[in-house]
Amino acid sequence: MRVLSRFMASATDAAQFPAPSLPEIAFLGRSNVGKSSVINSLVGDKVARTSSTPGRTRAINFFEIRWPGKPRPELIFADLPGYGYAKISREISQEWPKFIEPYLNERATLCLSIVLVDSNVPPQQSDRQLLDFLTASDREFLLVATKSDRLSNNQLSGALRTLTQEYPTARLLPFSAKTGAGRDELWKRIRQVAQQMTETEASSGTSLP
Repeated sequence: MRVLSRFMASATDAAQFPAPSLPEIAFLGRSNVGKSSVINSLVGDKVARTSSTPGRTRAINFFEIRWPGKPRPELIFADLPGYGYAKISREISQEWPKFIEPYLNERATLCLSIVLVDSNVPPQQSDRQLLDFLTASDREFLLVATKSDRLSNNQLSGALRTLTQEYPTARLLPFSAKTGAGRDELWKRIRQVAQQMTETEASSGTSLP
């Protein structure tokens, strides 16, 4: 499935966020986890820039997502800055209270946070801290294990077992931007939560802000 996407805005301050309108899906993860590749794989186009230099994304980038044949967009993807890379982690962490925490804590239209972890790397403390933050903020999240194509079936099973033990409350999905494994399942979950938010708003007699 290929969808149509349009860049909306790049925000380094809460005042720069687009006006809340559609259900939003946030993508978070450590630098070099393959976040841009996952987004591009979902969209079927290179909307998020990939780089060999970790930490290049320093703002929240917003993209409208529209299904072919539909007159209006139905979703917004929010690509958040990576974290955990030594050279920029301190600077990024200083920026979190400025616009990333307000987004995750207060954004009314945020319906799902997709937390990406590298299936080739052991569980990291920074990922644990993010999941604890999202849990404390009462945010729904999905843990996606990227680069699964780099492991054999046995290695991947072991890696997923380790991740499940480390994050027992998280829903876990293996993913490969290279082969497309997990793409349909991820889209299914994204559409489910977006539809739930839309239906909830409709049943309450209100529209999204």
